[in-house]
Amino acid sequence: MVRKFRVGNPIETDSVVKDIEITNGEIPYFKADASSKSLFIELDQEDKVFGLGETIRGMNKRGWIYTSNNADDPNHTEDKRSLYASQNFFVITSKSRTLGVYIDTPGTVTFDIGYSKFNELTISFEDYDFDIYIIEGPFEGEEKEVKGVVKEFRSIIGRSYIPPRWAFGYGQSRWSYFTADEVREVADKYDEAGIPLDMIYLDIDYMERYKDFTVDDKAFPDFKEFVSEMKNRGIHLVPIIDAGVKIEDGYDVYEEGVEKDYFVKKEDGERLVAAVWPGRVHFPDFLNDEARAWFGNKYKVLLDQGIDGFWNDMNEPAIFYTEDHLKEVFDKIEDYKDKNLDINSFFAFKDLVGSIDNNEADYKRFYHEYKGQKIRHDKVHNLFGYNMTRAAGEAFERLSPDERILMFSRSSYIGMHRYGGIWCGDNKSWWSHLLLNIQQMPALSMCGFLYSGADVGGFGADTTEDLLLRWIAFGIFTPLFRNHSAMGTRKQELYRFESVDKFKKLVELRYALLPYLYSEFMKAALRDEMLFAPLSFEYDDERSGEVEDQLLLGESIMLAPVYKQNETGRYVYLPEDMKMIRFRAYDDYDEEVLSADDHYVKADLGEVLVFVRKGHVLPLAKPENRTDKVSADSLKYICYEADSDNYELYTDDGISRIK
Repeated sequence: MVRKFRVGNPIETDSVVKDIEITNGEIPYFKADASSKSLFIELDQEDKVFGLGETIRGMNKRGWIYTSNNADDPNHTEDKRSLYASQNFFVITSKSRTLGVYIDTPGTVTFDIGYSKFNELTISFEDYDFDIYIIEGPFEGEEKEVKGVVKEFRSIIGRSYIPPRWAFGYGQSRWSYFTADEVREVADKYDEAGIPLDMIYLDIDYMERYKDFTVDDKAFPDFKEFVSEMKNRGIHLVPIIDAGVKIEDGYDVYEEGVEKDYFVKKEDGERLVAAVWPGRVHFPDFLNDEARAWFGNKYKVLLDQGIDGFWNDMNEPAIFYTEDHLKEVFDKIEDYKDKNLDINSFFAFKDLVGSIDNNEADYKRFYHEYKGQKIRHDKVHNLFGYNMTRAAGEAFERLSPDERILMFSRSSYIGMHRYGGIWCGDNKSWWSHLLLNIQQMPALSMCGFLYSGADVGGFGADTTEDLLLRWIAFGIFTPLFRNHSAMGTRKQELYRFESVDKFKKLVELRYALLPYLYSEFMKAALRDEMLFAPLSFEYDDERSGEVEDQLLLGESIMLAPVYKQNETGRYVYLPEDMKMIRFRAYDDYDEEVLSADDHYVKADLGEVLVFVRKGHVLPLAKPENRTDKVSADSLKYICYEADSDNYELYTDDGISRIK
């Protein structure tokens, strides 16, 4: 059952697609305090809190503060409260109750989940205007209440985005592929190494001076022909699109946006001048229906050249500076000139200079025309990236009505899951970020973001060969499987390492797993189910509720990745008897049935542990170097007290839109 309650006059987000009548009266289970703009709910000792999508720390969110305020911050350390996304759905669950809660408001919301008071969850609002959805069972046909709550929530927010099947292949990316020849070299080296590859991503370097929907003709001459050349090799090029439009006379996107009045403005009606990669930019007003349609139609420039996949970036929006604040900083710097900077004045000066980028005050300088109202950006901040990707998704339905287009984004809000997937932003080549990747996947599934993954190997900092091997060994199971790194860091294309044969076998295993991964993804999308889940969503024992580093993936398997340096195995908890598969390659593995208990199991570098659940089946295909060559016609099956007939395989042409 879903009940909707309204407090104040919330700004609509279009995240919920099902019409639910507002229930009058007090919000059940919560105490409301309008004076502090807060809701309170008591937590029992055994209550666990799952959800909130892309956030830091573990699967159980109890014990920390999380703030929905989309932030361009690559340092995902444990003290952070905001990342790139705001996904305000969570479930409180224990043996005595299961309660789903969705807070629908585009402004800043803070979730204090047992941090200030261990037995209290406090939700605080910058503006006390919101819709709250309360979801509780029982649910027909669901053995676990928590799965029923998630399914019910997913049913009201609409079907998750479905990419083309080739998007489940392996993708190589790096910020610094400067020319078409460099891209060709990447493709050549992968083919020479025999490592499967379906995508090469183009970061900002492919553009003409970082202008959206342009191509640098000198670095990428005859781009349409180049796209065709790569497609003939079975490789899709996936370019980046950023949120800022360069201010430049003669640049058609800029001139059209000015002419049609599609850029955001300050209160006085003057267009905001901010800066990102190209320097001075205007931001399109993605919350304006007409501007959103206009920007979405611009993707046609690249679609017409054969591009069939994109990733949207810098859409929190990231702001290097605004002209207004930059002037303020320069003016104040004069006050420090020729002065003795003591401890106080030094840190004040440092804070002043450090305030240039992503300054909180800058998000209050401009406005949107949204649903017939002029609304200051900070009040709808979390909707900006969502509506940029919505612009693309809606345009693809018009421009490519029969074929799926790959699309994923950095910034998001619930609702964007209908138009694209997400990657988990600019992470680091840290072992802790491999664990974070593992722990984020269930909450993303809960919020409908099924096509998701992190930058395998880490984006910032220098990766190590063993970290990359372990990360690839987990990444082969995430729908978005992309190796991406930053300019200036160690190059991490797989063919560059001594363990190239291990990398080859790991990626081949991904392609062998495609029939299972694609089937489970499609069933989860079409049936509003989870793809990844914590153990406790399936098992009732107390110990399962404490496991934070193992995952259920689909109906058949459990994963237990190794995520610590210099370890050659790990402890694994089995809530029931399972068949352990230790893969060294898709056709080289050991099988062993392990009893329900704790086990220490070996997993050397290049080995992958997969646990097949009792009564279930894992299909495997013969791997190929491209997804379109992987066939479901001659599968082999790893079964545990089940027949191959027990598995429901989903097949389609992998490209036609699902109506």
